[in-house]
Amino acid sequence: MASEEYFEPKLGRIRSQTAKTPRSFRSSVIGAVQRAGGFKRAGNAAAKGGGNYGRGAGVGRVLTASSARGRTARRVVVKARFVRLAGKGVRAATAHLTYLQRDGVTREGARGVLYGPDADRIEASDFMARCDGDRHQFRFIVAPEDAHLYEDLKPLTRTVMQQMEADLRTKLDWAAVDHFNTGHPHTHIVLRGRDDRGKDLVIAREYLSEGFRERVQAQVSLDLGPRSEREIAQALQAEVTQERLTAIDRQLRREADDRGHVLAGYSDPVKSAARSGRLVKLEALGLAEKLPGGRWRLDPELETTLRQMGERGDIIKTLHRALKERGLEASLSETQMHFPSASSSGLASTLTGRLIERGILEEHSDRHYVILEGIDGRTHYVDIGQGSHTEPLPKEAILQVTPRRPDIREVDRTVLAVAQANGGYYTTEIHLRFDPSARRSFAETHTRRLEAIRRTTGAIERLPDGRFRIDPDHLDKVLAYERKDVARLPVSISVQASRALDKLVGYKGVTWLDRQWVTGPSTEYAHTGFGRALRSALQSRRQWLLEEGLWMPVTGQGGEALDPSVLKTLRQQEMTDVAAGLEASTGKTCRTVPRGGLVEGRLREIIETESEKYAVVERAKDFALVPWRPVLDKHIGQEVSGLMREGGINWTIGRSRSLEID
Repeated sequence: MASEEYFEPKLGRIRSQTAKTPRSFRSSVIGAVQRAGGFKRAGNAAAKGGGNYGRGAGVGRVLTASSARGRTARRVVVKARFVRLAGKGVRAATAHLTYLQRDGVTREGARGVLYGPDADRIEASDFMARCDGDRHQFRFIVAPEDAHLYEDLKPLTRTVMQQMEADLRTKLDWAAVDHFNTGHPHTHIVLRGRDDRGKDLVIAREYLSEGFRERVQAQVSLDLGPRSEREIAQALQAEVTQERLTAIDRQLRREADDRGHVLAGYSDPVKSAARSGRLVKLEALGLAEKLPGGRWRLDPELETTLRQMGERGDIIKTLHRALKERGLEASLSETQMHFPSASSSGLASTLTGRLIERGILEEHSDRHYVILEGIDGRTHYVDIGQGSHTEPLPKEAILQVTPRRPDIREVDRTVLAVAQANGGYYTTEIHLRFDPSARRSFAETHTRRLEAIRRTTGAIERLPDGRFRIDPDHLDKVLAYERKDVARLPVSISVQASRALDKLVGYKGVTWLDRQWVTGPSTEYAHTGFGRALRSALQSRRQWLLEEGLWMPVTGQGGEALDPSVLKTLRQQEMTDVAAGLEASTGKTCRTVPRGGLVEGRLREIIETESEKYAVVERAKDFALVPWRPVLDKHIGQEVSGLMREGGINWTIGRSRSLEID
C-alpha cells in the first residue's frame, strides 16, 4: 500500500478461507437444512416425487408395473433398512455383523459364516475397515418361502446382487450371512453405502420397497420353477388352521365391504375350499360370524387379534426352546409364564430375575428381548427395545428390569420457565443470567436435552445464533419426544449381579445377596424356580459371613437383617484385593487419596468388580484406585486430574484443555 489512506478493493465472489474445496450453493443449503432438523416429508414421498430420487428409480417402476405375481409365482419376503453410521453407528454395525455370525444359525447348528461377492468366507473386520468413513449402509433380509429347497443360498444371493448392480449401474460392496435357525431360511445382506466412484450410494425408495423384491422373486421362480397346483393347495391348506394372520385373512379383509361382510365362495375351487375352512376356524376363534346366504361377518379387530395370537405363539415356542436348552422345566403352564405383547414391554412394575436368554425379536429393526426366571417363580419374556442401546449382558446375570414411562422432567419445566422470562428463547448464557446460582455444567444439561429433542423430533427450532426458540406448548412437544423414546426403549435394565448365585456365596466383596440381607429378605421370593434358588443362596451367604466373622444381625421389618456397616467392610476388603493384584502385575504401589486430595496421572484402565467399578490413575511409581464415572470410559490412556470430595471427584481431562466433569 502506498499510504495509510490508500485502499483498492478487489471485487469477486467470496472464496473459501480453508483448504477444502468450496461447497456448491445446493450442498450448503442441504447441509443447513439438515443441521436445523432435516427435511420433513409429508404424506407419501413416492407420490410427491421422493421415490424418483436415487439410483434404480426407473427400474423399480418398470419391475413393479410388469410384476408377474401370478398364483404360480414363488413368494419372497424382502425387508430393507437404511442405517446411518454417524456417532455410535459404526460400533452398532460391527456388533450387528458379530451377532449375524453367532452360533447355531447354520443347518448343522454351527457358527454363521460371512461371505461376499467372490469369497465364501470373509472377515467382518476387513469389511468394516472398508466401511470406514461411509455415511450409511443398507441392510436386507431376503426370505424366499421355498428357501428350504435350496441346498445353498449363496448362488441365489450372488445372482440377485449382480442384478442389483446392473439395475443401479454401479459395482457394489456387500457381505452376507445365511441363517437356517428358523422355520424359514433367509439371508442377511449388508451393503456399503458407497458406489464404485466412492460417492454416497443413494437408492430410490421404489427400488428398495418393490424393485429388489421383484428381482429376487423372479430369480427364485426361475431356479425352482413355478409353483405346481399341488404346492399351491398345500400352502393354502397349511394356512387354514393357523392361529396367526395369514394370506387368506388379508385377502378376506381386502374383499370385505364396509360392514365387514364377505363371501366364502371363490371362482377357484382350491381357494374356495381354503377360504371356507379358514372362515370356520375364525368362527371358532370368535373372529367371524356366519350369516345367511353364504356370507360371513368379520370381526373389525381381526388383523390385530391374529397378529397378537401369532406373537403369543412365537413367544411360547421361544420360551420352551430356551428352557429346554438349559435343562430347565420345559413344559410351563400359562400361570407360570408372563409374555406381554411383542410390541411393548407390558411390565406394570419392576421385575427382578436371572437371565436365561437374550435374543433378537426383530432382526431388521434391531429389536431385542430377554427371558428371565423371576423371583416370583414365573418365567418372563420382555421386549427391551433396540439392542444397540443395551450393553452386553453377562451370562446368568441377575437383572432388574424397570418399565419406562413417558414423563416430563424438571429440566423441561426449567427450560420453559427460563424461556418465558426471556422472550421465548433459551441458551446456556440466558439460563445463567436468569439463575446466577446455577452452575454452567448444570445449565449445559438443559441445552443437551433440547438438542436431543430437536434432532429426534425436529419440533424445536435452533436459530443460527445458537438460541433455541421455546414455544408455549413446549411441554407437549417434550411429552411427544418421551413417548417416542419409550417406544424405542420400553425398559431400563440394571445388572444386579454379574455372577451366578453359587459364585456369589463365597465372594470376598459386596454382593447382591448382601444388599438383600440389609433390606431383609422379601416374602415375595417364590418357593419354586429362581425364588427357591435365591432363598437357598441367601442362607449359604449368611453362613459364609458367620464363618468370616462378618455377620452382624439387626432386627428388620421382616425379621433378621444385616447391619449396613458390614457392606463398608466388604467393600474395603475387595479394594484391598484389587490393589494387591494391580501391584503384582504393574510393580507399582497403590496410594490412598484422602478427601480433599489431588488425583493426577494417566487413566490406565477401568476395573469392574461384582459391586463397584474403579478407575486406575497411574503415575511413574504408583497408582490410585478412585470411583468410576461413565464419562471416563472415553478417556482411557489420557492424562486426567481431579479433586477428591464428598460423593465423587471433580475431574479435569487432558493437560491443555480444562473440561470439568462433576
